[in-house]
Amino acid sequence: MLYQVKTRKAISDVARDLEAAAQKHKFGVMGTHDLKAKMKEKGVEFDRECLIFEVCNPHQAKKVLETNTEISTALPCRISVYREGDEVVIATIKPTAMLALFGPAGLESVAREVEEAISAIMQEAAQ
Repeated sequence: MLYQVKTRKAISDVARDLEAAAQKHKFGVMGTHDLKAKMKEKGVEFDRECLIFEVCNPHQAKKVLETNTEISTALPCRISVYREGDEVVIATIKPTAMLALFGPAGLESVAREVEEAISAIMQEAAQ
């Protein structure tokens, strides 16, 4: 259900490269959440760096949403980047697993295409 890629790159380098890779694969970064900074802003100390990127390919999203608008609760796709020991982990919930929760027939190929693109984005960001 979870897809992970590990790297020794700095989180800031992964973030930069993830945005470039997303664009290359026709995905937009709709937002980035810095959990450490956001929690500090709310008065909660959180020592770990964790960035969450919301990514979307609008053409693929349209296909899914036209079939079942309830899937909007799982969009956009999220990619997390965080430190785990000496490595940086890039992780996402597989779109095929997420879509299976909703059960609409006929969207498996779209989910596989999105999953392949997100996997490629993550691999490229890790290199």
